[in-house]
Amino acid sequence: MGKPIDDLRTRVRGAVVAPQDDGYDEARRVNNAMIDRKPAAVVRCANAGDVMAVVDFARDQGLDLAVRGGGHSVPGFGTCDGGVVADLSGMRSVRVDPRGRTARADGGATWGDFNAATHAFGLATTGGIISTTGVGGLTLGGGIGYLARGLGLSCDNLLSADVVTADGQLLVASEEENQDLFWALRGGSGNFGAVTSFEFALSPVKDIYGGPILFELADAATVLRSFREIIADAPEQLGGFPAFQIAPPLPFIPEDRHGQPFALIVACWSGPVEEGERALQPFHDIAPVVAEHVGPMPYPALNSAFDALVPPGLQHYWKANFVTELTDEAIEAHLRFGPRLPAVNSTVHIYPVNGACHRVAPDATAYAYRDANFATVIAGMWPDPADNEANTAWVRDYYEATAPHSEEGGYINFMAEDDQGRIRANYKGNYDRLVEVKRTYDPGNLFHLNQNIRP
Repeated sequence: MGKPIDDLRTRVRGAVVAPQDDGYDEARRVNNAMIDRKPAAVVRCANAGDVMAVVDFARDQGLDLAVRGGGHSVPGFGTCDGGVVADLSGMRSVRVDPRGRTARADGGATWGDFNAATHAFGLATTGGIISTTGVGGLTLGGGIGYLARGLGLSCDNLLSADVVTADGQLLVASEEENQDLFWALRGGSGNFGAVTSFEFALSPVKDIYGGPILFELADAATVLRSFREIIADAPEQLGGFPAFQIAPPLPFIPEDRHGQPFALIVACWSGPVEEGERALQPFHDIAPVVAEHVGPMPYPALNSAFDALVPPGLQHYWKANFVTELTDEAIEAHLRFGPRLPAVNSTVHIYPVNGACHRVAPDATAYAYRDANFATVIAGMWPDPADNEANTAWVRDYYEATAPHSEEGGYINFMAEDDQGRIRANYKGNYDRLVEVKRTYDPGNLFHLNQNIRP
């Protein structure tokens, strides 16, 4: 690969890191330490022109192409063996137009970058649960987060995208131009090109009222059933989710309870802060509260509150399903497996995706499950590779217990590498149209390191 890689170095502004170069092991690393791949080159793209050059290079050399934004892809789609990585993580600027209430984020920006820029103007858009997550990957898969019930998914707030397609061209996708591509990007993941810039609509959200509320495991059934009832018709400014979590050593949790599993609700009231206490009262009335860290805080503080539990370098194995109704039978399955979390990093979240998410037609964007009320993720995360077999089994067994009470498809961003067989189910009635768009923009399937829609 020597000569072609040397040619590539002359065509891009960013650094090209090959196996013989200093920093190669760092450049090839992704968040999931289970993934250990050795690309022929990692290109630290400086701008859209670099991305265009990398796409041309990978296509012309017949190499696998991985596109990396935040690097959070659990299946490790941000890297590859023997191919080339377009690493966008250096392209992180976020520009806010406070009068127009829009923001434009580069393809490598994280939600931490985005929130820091927009919060200064008292504005936000729906953006995940962990601030180190890439804006790009989250949005292209749909974009579930604290603000989704009120503002819709991240992809519902996307106004336009700059996309480098398989022919090396930079296209703008919006309601005005390349509408079919714009439709597919909103939930179709990285199948259609490398997105170098995202333009979002913003809404007034500055400080929220919320945080984690911990309950005893003995009350977990009551917590899940009560959350199901409360969130069905709660004001749309009320977000958050029930979860299972081992208590980390935080000051607000009694010291003798550190390391024990709990049921919890992480709440987020994005309406007027002075109404927050009243808005969260239904959660406090469910059962006795063991510990909580609830109050007014800047929205970015809640969006980054769990970052320390998911540092880079953990082992990851996840499973997920959409849930139309969180039935008593489904709750029983959660009660069997949720309390058996294998590590403080592992968690189970049951995200509500009703409210504003339901007001978008199932065929208006690629994200199809507009009638689902919840998106469940069983996020197996732990530090020691020696635990991989046992902990992966916990995730799989948990998933198999809950799947019969769930929809066939799941949220694309929570899928594991062994979930390729579920692609059609994940897109329901939108799959065939996605294949048509794929044929138009990527007939050779250059962008196949993803939950792949084959042309």
